[in-house]
Amino acid sequence: MAASFNLISPGTRVTANGHGEPFDVRGSQSRTFLCTMDITEQIEQESLDVSIWGSADGQDFGKQPILKIPQRFYRGETRQILDLTTRPEINFIRANWDLVRWGRVAPHPMFVIGLRLEEVSAFVRQPAPSSA
Repeated sequence: MAASFNLISPGTRVTANGHGEPFDVRGSQSRTFLCTMDITEQIEQESLDVSIWGSADGQDFGKQPILKIPQRFYRGETRQILDLTTRPEINFIRANWDLVRWGRVAPHPMFVIGLRLEEVSAFVRQPAPSSA
């Protein structure tokens, strides 16, 4: 498995709700990823919600995302960790995006975005210190 991959290719122009192609994560050693979303263009009075969904078979992605990236309105970079170590049933992931426009200037929302995932070392879960 690649150490990094794009769920949304850099420079992707989105003007309507949609989703990307499924990506197979079965080859991941750590099942933990740093997700970096980059918005390089946008218009005023609109919002973008990006989420990552998981699937066992690459077809059924269920009814709830496994990660929601905070809602964004402007250009910039947003980072978040996706930890699949507790979700062994997930073999595929894909990105979904939802756009909302409330302005009057343009009829459709528009963002130019990318979503890159880089595999990172798994988090080590430490037991809570005992009170003695």
